[in-house]
Amino acid sequence: MTQPDRPDERFTLASERTFLAWMRTALGLLAGGIAVVHLVPDFSTGWVRTGLGLTLILMGGAAAFVGLRRWMQVKHALERGAPMPEATELWIFSVGIGAIAILAAVVTVLGIT
Repeated sequence: MTQPDRPDERFTLASERTFLAWMRTALGLLAGGIAVVHLVPDFSTGWVRTGLGLTLILMGGAAAFVGLRRWMQVKHALERGAPMPEATELWIFSVGIGAIAILAAVVTVLGIT
């Protein structure tokens, strides 16, 4: 028999999968940033490569911390039966990644060297 205050395991496991998705995103951003800086020396100028790479690396670090924070917020909300936290971080990362994509496209199309 389950305890009435205990959250449903399906929701807990779904929350953990979401946390792991944040971690995969963080690793992908980190790997992308390192690749831009070190593996594509012909891509634009050094300062553009470094700026783009550092932005990706910093977003990767931020994604790891934000993912952990969000997972803890959701975990506490599930345990207390409270409303889920707002998805502000999702908007911030969506806009940030979109801006990086636009910047990379502009640099690629214009051939800034």
